[in-house]
Amino acid sequence: MTYPLSLKTVETAFKAFGQGKTCQPPKSYLIFKDGDLRSMPAYINTTSMKIAGIKSVNVHPDNHNKFGLPTVMATILLTDPKNGFNIAVLDGTHITNMRTGASGGVATKYLSRKDSKVMALIGAGAQAYTQLHHIMLTRKLKEVRVYSRSNESMDRFCKKMSKVYPRVSFLTEPDGKKACRGADIVTATTPVRKPIIRKSWIGPGTHINGIGADAKGKQELETALTKSCKIVIDEWQQASHSGEINAPISRGKLNKKDIYAEIGEIIAGKKKGRTSDDEITLFDSTGLAIQDISTAYVVYNALMKKQKRPKSINMF
Repeated sequence: MTYPLSLKTVETAFKAFGQGKTCQPPKSYLIFKDGDLRSMPAYINTTSMKIAGIKSVNVHPDNHNKFGLPTVMATILLTDPKNGFNIAVLDGTHITNMRTGASGGVATKYLSRKDSKVMALIGAGAQAYTQLHHIMLTRKLKEVRVYSRSNESMDRFCKKMSKVYPRVSFLTEPDGKKACRGADIVTATTPVRKPIIRKSWIGPGTHINGIGADAKGKQELETALTKSCKIVIDEWQQASHSGEINAPISRGKLNKKDIYAEIGEIIAGKKKGRTSDDEITLFDSTGLAIQDISTAYVVYNALMKKQKRPKSINMF
């Protein structure tokens, strides 16, 4: 799975959702002491893609330190909707990382200023890498400021990405305020439950990708900042329960009428994206099952084509 292909696949999935060509119940959670397990089913029914499936994915923030395991691990089961036959079981960890990065890239394409040159990356973990790669496909960045609680993570990120994008200036910035001030794009990928990005840090015309909040109680942005934005979400039921907007909604500071659109509505042409250079836009990404199933299906088809094996087996 290449970055351009994952970007295209996720954009197509969002569009199908905006056109009403998908079925996707909200993700369900099993909550543990040290993390959670999520179940994410979806069905996509378009001319080019007719596929169903379900992803099982965990989020355990202390995995790396305690067990040497990734924070997020996933398995995806693909099902042929014609007969219910399970055609593939795929490792979903890399697919999850890629499709999440692609969502930020797609949102940046539709919501940021086209002349955006400077991005602040808040968080320097695994997701920061795929966010950068996908956003670089949609905007010609000249400077990326990286903020993280870990100096080691910041240094590692900047050194690695400087080799990949030698024309981009990568700067470690231990002060989140300085990282955000004057940035055209702010992409946040942290698991925090207390806001770390303030309204006073964000200037007119900034686009914000809120990626980290994906469970109840998580919040990266100060509520006053969220309220000042044109808010675009991936899906209402998930976002209101576990996205960046979940905390303000639970406290009565936001409600559904404050949400401008779902990203699929914009891609499908039902609503406009950015409409002025001065507005502050926010994309609240919770991660949709249609992203996983569509991306997994593209990977599956590529593998079947490579191996020249039949796509499914008729058992009857």
